[in-house]
Amino acid sequence: MAMKRGFKMILGSQSMARKRILAEMGYEFTVVTADIDEKAIRRDNPEDLVVAIAQAKADEIISKLGGLTQFAQDPQPTLLITADTVVVYKGVIREKPTTKDEARLFIKGYSGSHGGVVGSVLVSNLKTGVQRIGWDKAEVYFHEIPEKVIDDLIDDAVTFKVAGGLMLEHPLIAPFIDTVVGGVDTVMGLPKELTEKFISEVL
Repeated sequence: MAMKRGFKMILGSQSMARKRILAEMGYEFTVVTADIDEKAIRRDNPEDLVVAIAQAKADEIISKLGGLTQFAQDPQPTLLITADTVVVYKGVIREKPTTKDEARLFIKGYSGSHGGVVGSVLVSNLKTGVQRIGWDKAEVYFHEIPEKVIDDLIDDAVTFKVAGGLMLEHPLIAPFIDTVVGGVDTVMGLPKELTEKFISEVL
């Protein structure tokens, strides 16, 4: 496990965007992923949902690593970062699209319109058991997205790996983004400011 600044860090996510954001923040880390059924976790509002899923990811990873007792005697703390993101469109929570029809419906909906993004982050100090969790919001406004671009996005497997089928940094979608209100990092999957705040609070 990579060490920096007197602690080790684990990112509990396979997301390329989350890995990139955490690296941009100057951290070295290893990756351990959670094997959970996110669809089995249901909440009525998006804030509660992303918090519950980030917590479930952390619980599963801690269990996979042998529980907190494995870390209690370590000279340096290990921090575990887990996160979750959903898109909210016209009040409806959107997770990763599961079919091409669903992906098309999602992306067509954004065309000339906008979608909200709610992203959580949970920082767990595995040595002390202290955790901090919270969420952030952003709103993405789109220009009209041509049908051909929508077709190409649906043919790209990555569309099915991101909440709401929405990947801001995708070269096909980037030209059609009008404005992002809030943190681009929140939209991409890891709110930087919250993550930094929680890291300092758990140490």
